[in-house]
Amino acid sequence: MGNMTSIPVELCATFDADEIRRLGKRFKKLDIDGSGSLSIQEFMSIPELQQNPLVQRVIDIFDTDGNGEIDFKEFIGGISQFSVKGDKESKLRFAFKIYDMDKDGFISNGMSVWYCRESTPSLLTSENKKSCELFQVLKMMVGSNLKDSQLQQIVDKTIINADKDGDGKISFDEFCACVGDSLIDDIQKKMTVAV
Repeated sequence: MGNMTSIPVELCATFDADEIRRLGKRFKKLDIDGSGSLSIQEFMSIPELQQNPLVQRVIDIFDTDGNGEIDFKEFIGGISQFSVKGDKESKLRFAFKIYDMDKDGFISNGMSVWYCRESTPSLLTSENKKSCELFQVLKMMVGSNLKDSQLQQIVDKTIINADKDGDGKISFDEFCACVGDSLIDDIQKKMTVAV
């Protein structure tokens, strides 16, 4: 596990030394095998995440080097976004990243998985599946409570309403405008935890 001197300066501004020590203890407790990093299973042992349908997306965002595990720096970096000292924009960026699965800076609709499967299965490629970010994330949240066709209608309307520049995808600025001030305040409150 990294020590405080190996933690980026911007994260040290988010947490004081005592908070970093407490997070270090929590990290060690979660790191059951003592490997110095958290596997998906170890990360899933956090009670608040066990029933969260977006837990894999949270893990993907925390795992900045993409190796499938979360080291202490990544853990601190991810948790810092939820700090009481964290600003509104970092919390919004985290919420945006939940939907930006391919990390291209946009939330895309693409050709819907439902449309491809129902009308032209031959068009369903791994690229098409990947490009339907909004559909995929909403599907994670609603499960089988909505038919895919109903969910795709929601996705299409959301993209149409939020996409102000007409490029067929939602930028971070469009996301913020779509979320609105009242929801931004709600996101900030719900995405803040004391360490």
